[in-house]
Amino acid sequence: MRKILITGAAGFIGYHLSKRLLEDGRTVVGLDNLNDYYDPRLKRDRLDQLEKFPAFSHADFDMADREAMPALFAEHGFDAVVNLAAQAGVRYSLVNPHSYVDTNLVGFVNILEGCRHNGVKHLLYASSSSVYGANTNMPFSVHSNVDHPVSLYAASKKANELLAHSYSHLYGLPATGLRFFTVYGPWGRPDMALFLFTKAILEGRPIDVFNNGNMERDFTYIDDITEGVFRLVDHLPRANPEWSGDHPDPATSYCPWRLYNIGNNSKEKLTRYIEVLEECLGKKAEKNFLPMQAGDVSATYADVEDLVREINFKPNTSIEDGVRNFVAWYREYYGV
Repeated sequence: MRKILITGAAGFIGYHLSKRLLEDGRTVVGLDNLNDYYDPRLKRDRLDQLEKFPAFSHADFDMADREAMPALFAEHGFDAVVNLAAQAGVRYSLVNPHSYVDTNLVGFVNILEGCRHNGVKHLLYASSSSVYGANTNMPFSVHSNVDHPVSLYAASKKANELLAHSYSHLYGLPATGLRFFTVYGPWGRPDMALFLFTKAILEGRPIDVFNNGNMERDFTYIDDITEGVFRLVDHLPRANPEWSGDHPDPATSYCPWRLYNIGNNSKEKLTRYIEVLEECLGKKAEKNFLPMQAGDVSATYADVEDLVREINFKPNTSIEDGVRNFVAWYREYYGV
């Protein structure tokens, strides 16, 4: 896969994956409209890093644009597409649901159509641990049914998995869905907990701790996410010859379609995450304990057996190492 389209290339995961692919000698076209869901300066600074590579180019428009998207695909002849652009955030979906429809559904159909009509050999797309919704059997397995989402964001990601399957069935499009678990690290998103906590603690403000601190997350460091996706780009999904409609496996299919969890395969209490951050900052947090927010879940925990078996990779960065790396980046980037 020499020429690759990365949607959301100026985003957190998109930036890191683009950089990894470019360092490996691939050609990357990054699609990103640099919207203002969070500080566009951070997105532009990520993009500045990527534009140092001669094999990188940037397309600046919205993936929901039904005229621009076909033209982009026709111009470049991509070998693979990695769709990381999305309207993210569980809580934001409570106040601006239409944004999720425009990007996560309309935009994704444009991606599927581009792949279908232009001979793309592999589509990879970001799903989310949020699709597990009301499931409580842990660790979460891709082979479990996930038909009870608890937020519109989660429902839109589940819809991506279903839409991709229909294109694999109808047109033989090899499609791989990637369920990411609580990604964090340098160049992260300002709306996520680690970023919010760090900023508040350094400014002497209290941090909001939901569910009264009784939260558990499978915190996954960005380099582990990047490595997992990087290895899967050239690992085309295969039809499962043992798949049966009488006992359907939710993670595989009779067509070239697969799902993988990419998580650290460990649960950490949110309170421990905060303790590690306090140690790295050398400063205690003032905590504002709050009830669970609508659309949220109390715990996540990834089963990554399929990932290990298929590409011989298991995320393993500790929160101690990962949070320390984030704090070092944050201090340098913001001059704190």
